[in-house]
Amino acid sequence: MRHGKYPFIIGFLVVPLALYLVFVVGAYVQMFQLSLTDWSGYGGFTYIGLENFQKLWDDPVFWIALRHNVYLLIAMPIITIAMALFFAFLLNSGGRKAGGVWGSKVYRVIFFFPQLLALAIVAVIFGRVFGSDKSGMINGLLPESWTPWLFLADEQWALTCILVVLVWQAVGFYVVLFSAGMGSIAEEIYEAAALDGATKVTLFFKITLPLLWDTLQVAWVYLGIAAFDAFALVNIMSVNHGGPDNSTQVLSMQIYLNAFQNSQAGYASALGVVLFFLTLTFAALTLRVTRRDAVQA
Repeated sequence: MRHGKYPFIIGFLVVPLALYLVFVVGAYVQMFQLSLTDWSGYGGFTYIGLENFQKLWDDPVFWIALRHNVYLLIAMPIITIAMALFFAFLLNSGGRKAGGVWGSKVYRVIFFFPQLLALAIVAVIFGRVFGSDKSGMINGLLPESWTPWLFLADEQWALTCILVVLVWQAVGFYVVLFSAGMGSIAEEIYEAAALDGATKVTLFFKITLPLLWDTLQVAWVYLGIAAFDAFALVNIMSVNHGGPDNSTQVLSMQIYLNAFQNSQAGYASALGVVLFFLTLTFAALTLRVTRRDAVQA
């Protein structure tokens, strides 16, 4: 077995590695190549250097979309992690001596349920929840004399509605993730701190949070990457693909519109290159800034 170990391992690796190189690395290389061309998506193309990036720099819609992505990048992880930590702490430590609050296992299943739904289904459901007339769920609950709220048709609130759905869809997964992390913390640590007179708040900030730091770090990176996407929700829920008046426009939506509606595949590839480096920079910075010495439970 030892003699044939390496051919055995290579045999397992060669197919997935080849698939990864062709369909992932190859796709990225092609995107970088196309970003330097005037390709419309059909036929041949001509290399135009960095012209697409110069056009992108002068494009006001690009800056609007980038600003919206930054807004989601800040708001979504903060709100999602805060809510998930709160619920997870209640489920695990609200009645810790009894193994969490009553019915905590059922609550975990309920919290996780949105993760089982495809984003497209979630978008369709909340499209009706935020309906701008009396047929919408929220407006339907308001008194007849009230003027319906426009929600997704209101420039001021449309992006906030998208943010609410992003948080709703994500928070359940992180409740389960943080619950698993809290469940792995030794009971004796909490009991020792409780004997010293520590309150629930002290237990959370002095014990739970430091011991969950690595999990929080990974959660922040995943949520940040999700905030850079948001394509499915914006495409289905927003008015006119990123409207009204670009109030819900994001970079992924701009890539789609330029590639498949405006026949500017080269320009869309340049947007993809920018999004790639933004995501990479965000992940690297987050891991670097939040790095700290590991705390052992």
